[in-house]
This record gives sequence, structure tokens and C-alpha cells, in this order.
Amino acid sequence: MKTQYMYASCIKSIIILLLFSTIVIAQDKKKTVKDTLIYKQKYGLRLGADISKLARTFFDDDYTGVEIMGDYRLTKRIYLAGELGNEEYTLENEVLSNTTKGSYFKGGIDLNFYKNWLDMENMIYVGFRGGASTFSQTLNNYSIYNVYNQYWNEQFNVEEGTEFSGLTAIWAEIIIGIKAELFNNFYAGINAQLKGLITETAPDNFENLYIPGFNRTYDSGRFGVGFGFNLSYLVPIFKKDKVVVQEKEKE
Repeated sequence: MKTQYMYASCIKSIIILLLFSTIVIAQDKKKTVKDTLIYKQKYGLRLGADISKLARTFFDDDYTGVEIMGDYRLTKRIYLAGELGNEEYTLENEVLSNTTKGSYFKGGIDLNFYKNWLDMENMIYVGFRGGASTFSQTLNNYSIYNVYNQYWNEQFNVEEGTEFSGLTAIWAEIIIGIKAELFNNFYAGINAQLKGLITETAPDNFENLYIPGFNRTYDSGRFGVGFGFNLSYLVPIFKKDKVVVQEKEKE
């Protein structure tokens, strides 16, 4: 009886040893290997226009504007970018009518924070711009209230047509936006802008109510906002290799 028990124990130990050996050998056969893939990334000049300004020109009788934009890829994440535009805007309210017209330029960089898959070229970016504008203000007409006869609410309408030219403004802005490739080399993008006015020249006894490129000013405020929707086309100039290393298990 004792001999049979010893044989059973030996057989059980051998089976356990064989199973353990099989597991170890199977694990040894699975090896992690690195597979290197190389894709071509496009570097070039992307040119486009702000479609929102063209749409506003069509629907708003008091506004006319156009903006062209471009960027050039410097590195994997950094793009040199800028915008050039022209605007004319007539602001009318119960006390005055004023027309602003002029041109502007903005230049800076965009930082892409989107990690593209394979050969995609999409962007989720933060941009920094310095902007400058030269423009004129034309005071078409305004009203003067008679403070000595407020009971009858008397006011006088003055037809001026006075133009103040040679005005300038400089500002800085932060842009947050996206650009997505719809078709080969053809992109659509949308962005929001926060602007801070650095310096400006204004007419005597009259403040700038609108600055081309900076947009509407409110009660001598130093901050402005804007948005844009653009369509653009990438002109590829050259390509660089993008190396992607993938780890795989092989038996």
C-alpha cells in the first residue's frame, strides 16, 4: 500500500513538472518585437480665406470685408502663420453714424497639439499673433441733446461727414482653433480669438468705435474678441519621414 502511494506521488509530481515546463516554454516562445513604420509628412504653404467675412459681407449691408490667411510648417508641431485683410464697417445707433475702413496684418505662430495617426495632417492648435492696422474714421452724423431742456428731450442733428485718416492700432491675440483635412490637401477650419489692445491713435475728442482686424471696441475697453471659419489648400513643397515604432508579440 505504501509502495502504491509513492508511485502515485511520483506520477503526480512528474505531471506537475511537465505542465510547468510547457508553460515556461510557451512563454519563452512569445517574444516582443518592434515593427518600424515610415510615413511621409507634408511640409508646404497652406493658403486660404475666411469664409465668415465673405458671408457677412453678403448678408450685412453695413459691413464689407475680406481676409486671406496662410501658414507654413516649420517643424512637426510649429507653423509660421499670418492673416491679411481689409474691412469697412458702418456703426449706427440712436446718437451717431460712423464708418471705419482700413487694412490690417497679423503674424505669429501656431502650435499643433493634436497627435495625428499615420499620415494624417489635422490640427488642434493654439496660436499667438501680433496685429497692426491702419484705418480711417468718418463721422457721418451725430445728435446733440439739449441738457437745458430735458423735459422736451430736444436734440440737434449734425451732418458732419468729417474724416479722420492716418489712424493706427497695435494689438496681441491668442487663437484657439482646429483644422481638418476634408479632401486631399483641402482643409476646413474654425477658430476663436481673444485680443488685447496695446496702443492706438484716435481722433481728437472721439474714440475708435471699430478697428479693422481687432473688431468692435466697447467703452474704451482694451479687449476684443473674434471668430473665423476658413477654407484652405495645402501646396506641398517637400516631405519628411515620420517614424512610428510599434511593439508586437510573436511566438
